[in-house]
Amino acid sequence: MALASSLTQSDIWKLLQQHHADIAQEHMLDWFANDPNRFESFHVEAAGLSLDYSKNRVTRDTMQWLIRLAEERDVPAKTRAMFRGEAINRSENRPALHTALRNFSDRPIMVDGADIMPEVRDTVQRMEEFCWKIRRNQWRGYTNQPFTDVVSIGIGGSFLGPKLASSALKPYWDSGLHIHYLANIDGTHITEILKRLNPATTLFIIQSKSFGTQETLKNATACREWFLRNGGTEDDLPKHFTAVSSNIEKATAFGVAEENIFPMWDWVGGRYSLWSAIGLPLALAIGIDNFRDVLRGAHEMDEHFRTAPLDQNMPVIMALLGVWYVNFFGVNSHATLPYDHYLRSLPGHLQQLDMESNGKSVAIDGQPLDYQTGPVIWGGVGTNGQHAFHQLLHQGTHFTPCDFIMPMNSHNPIDSFHAVLVSNCLSQSQALLQGKSEDDAIEELVAGGMSRAEATVLAPHKVIAGNRPSNTIYFPKATPQTVGALIALYEHKVAAQGFIWGINSFDQWGVELGKKLGGKVLSALESDRIPEHFDGSTNGLIRAFHHMQDYL
Repeated sequence: MALASSLTQSDIWKLLQQHHADIAQEHMLDWFANDPNRFESFHVEAAGLSLDYSKNRVTRDTMQWLIRLAEERDVPAKTRAMFRGEAINRSENRPALHTALRNFSDRPIMVDGADIMPEVRDTVQRMEEFCWKIRRNQWRGYTNQPFTDVVSIGIGGSFLGPKLASSALKPYWDSGLHIHYLANIDGTHITEILKRLNPATTLFIIQSKSFGTQETLKNATACREWFLRNGGTEDDLPKHFTAVSSNIEKATAFGVAEENIFPMWDWVGGRYSLWSAIGLPLALAIGIDNFRDVLRGAHEMDEHFRTAPLDQNMPVIMALLGVWYVNFFGVNSHATLPYDHYLRSLPGHLQQLDMESNGKSVAIDGQPLDYQTGPVIWGGVGTNGQHAFHQLLHQGTHFTPCDFIMPMNSHNPIDSFHAVLVSNCLSQSQALLQGKSEDDAIEELVAGGMSRAEATVLAPHKVIAGNRPSNTIYFPKATPQTVGALIALYEHKVAAQGFIWGINSFDQWGVELGKKLGGKVLSALESDRIPEHFDGSTNGLIRAFHHMQDYL
């Protein structure tokens, strides 16, 4: 059992516990009725985004005390340490400097006594030259045909972030290139991609810092063999394969020319790597100028997070609301609901960003925690979710805070489509807020022609508790700059929560264990021996795998 921590024993924590007990039964509708300016009071803008957090189970007192919690947990000082390049990732003794990748200021950023900004800017310049050659058909395949397709081979952050940004910014694709993301080590995934491609006009980008990630290397090797089987030669490999990696030796041995290997630094975690050369597929699709605008939007959010007062700091406010629900209401999940088809991949990216970062059970000093940390992140695109999982949001036994994300203008206006979409978004958050009482349900049924006796029986099934919290993040349009700011907003929300909880948001040792065990299991699957050295379940499943190969 965890010992009582300095967090849970602090005066502000105990004050918040008492405050929660005092207001837990109050209804947000009453707060709106008593405060006509609640929307304006619980509203903040930053980097082209607006956040309405008025539909949350918080009062002005709640927010003041949560801000005090952030102050006592040294969120401003820890934020400054992150931006300065201090080794805040203590378990790996590394900085967490993804912000340097989009640093448009003149501030030097020092790592091990050297300013890293010249190397960062040089890499962006190399990306620009690379994109220019591909997009202008100056770099062609081995048959001298221009490229038509780009396959990005990576997994985790090398896949989810670029895929999100690429789909979010599809209206800005202007190169004629088709971008494909290959991540899953499943023969079906790679087969479905490659069967549509011509090796003579396909460019591959291998995204692996170590050039040893099992899934990525396996997929890259299969793509290499496919290329060689279908007309390419060993000498042609450098024309069709590039890499983002810190392992130059392995990449060149694979067949990538050294000049076509882009750097990846230890101070950038995978889930924060979109802003580096990992973003090459995005830059190829939308052009380097638009890619720079993505970086610029993220930088604007960085500066806001770094300098804004805590009570006007959008990432900090979102982080504190999350802490409030997880630690005082006992909430264990959070839904992300983008009302924009182009942002449909956002929940998947945020799952990794949040759960890989804050899915921790020990503090930075290694002591077990006596409080909950990161919730389960899930969600889906509106309005599809309204006809699926929104039922649980409205009437389930658990309540789940939601983030509604809404561009106010569409890239593809079709008569009243977008007004209908926005109306659905706003009405869903409204329904979560107000709900429906049993009396209202009865009167509604009676007005529809049902007898009062029958209505009384049916009404409990139509009761919706309401008083369920949500944020609404809105902006004029999903532009490169806006999308960059949106992704950075969530990065900083997650970091701020980690600072408050006193955990390391920048390592992922749970992921490493699975990789290590996976190698041992693979050896057993590929051998003829019946395994005995694993647990009984794993041994049984390996025997089943061997047995079922006989069916083929």
